[in-house]
Amino acid sequence: MKVTPKTDLKSIARLRGLAKLMDAQFKIPGTDIRFGLDGLLGLIPGAGDLSTFAVSGYMVMILAQNGASGFVLARMVMNILIDAIFGSIPLLGDIFDVYFKANIRNIKLMEEHYVEGRHRGGAWKVIVPVLLFVLVIIGLIIWGVWSLIAALFEKYG
Repeated sequence: MKVTPKTDLKSIARLRGLAKLMDAQFKIPGTDIRFGLDGLLGLIPGAGDLSTFAVSGYMVMILAQNGASGFVLARMVMNILIDAIFGSIPLLGDIFDVYFKANIRNIKLMEEHYVEGRHRGGAWKVIVPVLLFVLVIIGLIIWGVWSLIAALFEKYG
């Protein structure tokens, strides 16, 4: 691991253990399917998803304190948001959590960043495409609502 003056190796080692606990601590007997507390806590409506979101956010905060680049942090936040959005769907979200494993993905990003020196630079390479995508989606929603209202007024107006 590439050690910088800001890097706290004990914190990063704890994050690896925490990621495993959240995403891959347990194994379904007779299969290669692993899951963690994220999948289990997600079964508790609202509070479970919120608690796993908080743990993932804590992990990103520790990495930020240890000098992770804006680009790698933005990618990690995207993984957490994807996990939170899809993971909040009752039952299907819990299945999604078992396969997506946002925390394990983030640990892999962390290792690529610190060991291989990848994912350098600012967050704009992630944020700009996401913002453009969100703007297109919002535009499509506005167009859809406008079209629906226009069709209703035409039919009943």
